[in-house]
Amino acid sequence: MAKSTKDATPICIALSILTLIGIILGIASKNPLWVLFTLLPVLVYEVYRTQEGASTKSSSIILLVVTILEIILIIFKVSFNLAEFFETEEKYIAGYYVPLGDIKVFGPVLTAVLSGVLIFRTYGKYTKWLSILICIGSLAAIQLISPEFFRTAIKIVASGLMDQLSGL
Repeated sequence: MAKSTKDATPICIALSILTLIGIILGIASKNPLWVLFTLLPVLVYEVYRTQEGASTKSSSIILLVVTILEIILIIFKVSFNLAEFFETEEKYIAGYYVPLGDIKVFGPVLTAVLSGVLIFRTYGKYTKWLSILICIGSLAAIQLISPEFFRTAIKIVASGLMDQLSGL
């Protein structure tokens, strides 16, 4: 059943402003937690708005869970080098070669890629709007967590978006 769109526009505008504030505060303080905490309401609303089908609902839930785990990793200063663990510099994940490093970078990369996929797999303009906010917020978090990895993350997300566009 489709969700009501009666209040969706003002809610999405408010969430856009909240995301922008989180990015600004994150950049000003060099702390990705600002971005991640302000993305939580966006993610919750995305889960609420996303309809069942074509793995979109489960992708929305995964986005929320991964972001919560990311917040926990940062708060508790967990460091775990995935490259050392897997004894390789990159892994083939969901059709893309993803460079491995500190686990804290992996969460926002995953949310950026999944939200990029949701942009094309969801039908509603509000879920697309929310997916764009999540993608932008995830990229901002990557920049704050690992500026040296940011360029690679942009390439991964752009490649994913191009793959989705080529399938249209």
